[in-house]
Amino acid sequence: MKNKFFAMFDYLLLLAIFILIGMGIMFIYSSSINSEGISVTNEYIKQIIWAVAGLIILIITTLYDYRRFEKVALYFYGIFILVLLIVLIPHVGRKVNGARSWLGIGDFGIQPSEFGKIFYILFLAKFFDETETMKPMKRYILAGVILMIPFGLIMLQPDMGTASVYFPIFITMCFIAGIPLSYIMYLLLFAFSTIIFTILPVWNSEISKVPVKAISILTTMKLRMLLIIAVGVIAAIGIIVRRYFHGPKYFKWIAYFASILTLGLIFSIAAGKVLKPYQIMRLIIFIDPSIDPRGAGWNIIQSKVAIGAGGMFGQSFLHGTQSHYRFLPQQSTDFIFSILSEEFGFLGGLIVFGLYLFIICKILVLIKRCSNRYGTYIASGIFAIFSYHFFINVGMVMGIMPITGIPLLFLSYGGSSLWTAMTCIGIIMSINYRLRDFK
Repeated sequence: MKNKFFAMFDYLLLLAIFILIGMGIMFIYSSSINSEGISVTNEYIKQIIWAVAGLIILIITTLYDYRRFEKVALYFYGIFILVLLIVLIPHVGRKVNGARSWLGIGDFGIQPSEFGKIFYILFLAKFFDETETMKPMKRYILAGVILMIPFGLIMLQPDMGTASVYFPIFITMCFIAGIPLSYIMYLLLFAFSTIIFTILPVWNSEISKVPVKAISILTTMKLRMLLIIAVGVIAAIGIIVRRYFHGPKYFKWIAYFASILTLGLIFSIAAGKVLKPYQIMRLIIFIDPSIDPRGAGWNIIQSKVAIGAGGMFGQSFLHGTQSHYRFLPQQSTDFIFSILSEEFGFLGGLIVFGLYLFIICKILVLIKRCSNRYGTYIASGIFAIFSYHFFINVGMVMGIMPITGIPLLFLSYGGSSLWTAMTCIGIIMSINYRLRDFK
């Protein structure tokens, strides 16, 4: 029995995680030190407590047979949606950084949308596992409904960063489930066009030194509606000619792209009303932070200064100037990688890259080897979480991705994100131990 218990754990994977958590605690402590060398917060102590609790969660999750989740996945998903609704109630949900996304009593608080990623993955995996014979279009649409309910509720908080994580989870699991690539690309292009049509009017009216007349169509509602109708008619003609008159195949692609533009134009109107001005500005400012160097561009500029100041080997632990002189906002959460790079340099960043690459590759190998469909779908969703969090957060602090408030898992300060990551690793090791789906 004892040997069986120890055989359940992947010790190399655990080692990689412990190193990342250890580095995270070190630099959370470093971020608490001010210019006088005094620690002004106890965040690193809280992180240690959360890490110990997270280890217990990881062990329990590893011991639990992941296949049993399939029977209760619907209930988990339903509870998750109910909690998201409760969070939106004034005086019940807490506002943090402008988003009503927290529940808690006193100093204790949790972010349900973080834990909800796991419940969403478990239920979507169950759906894909049970609909293997369903027509691809119907299967894709129903999976999209499962996505849009939590996505929409999280956007109402509004927490665009956390909501955005659900999107790559959906895309990755759809790909593994065998959804046609044309369907997946349709959603990706629709999302991209919505973002572009949301950003362009703001950029043209408030940022561009020489406004582009063609873009002004998007700032006038009547002209925008005429454009929507025109593109929509083109899409309708393409569908009718292809479907009912058996026209050439290119009519299918005319309808495909015209409908994407139509939906992008329509949904960008809604996005412009839902998103706060600072959120739209975040999407714009990463192109050129100098547009607003003391406002929206401040975070990116200071982060790039910190990373550049680190050089090859860094300025050594506790000797970073950007963090200790408080130039970096949210330095223990979103910008933890900036502090690490300033004090440990390129070499420290390379270690983090290597550890994350090891974790991601471990999950990829598991996806390939797992003989249980449900386990494969779950692993693919977890793969999306780790990959997206890493590339977006690191890209954000380097100035090549917009600031979205996504933490760097295992390193950033925060109990909700750390426990979510530890639970995911526990599930991965549960799947790995039961790789051949024995009874």
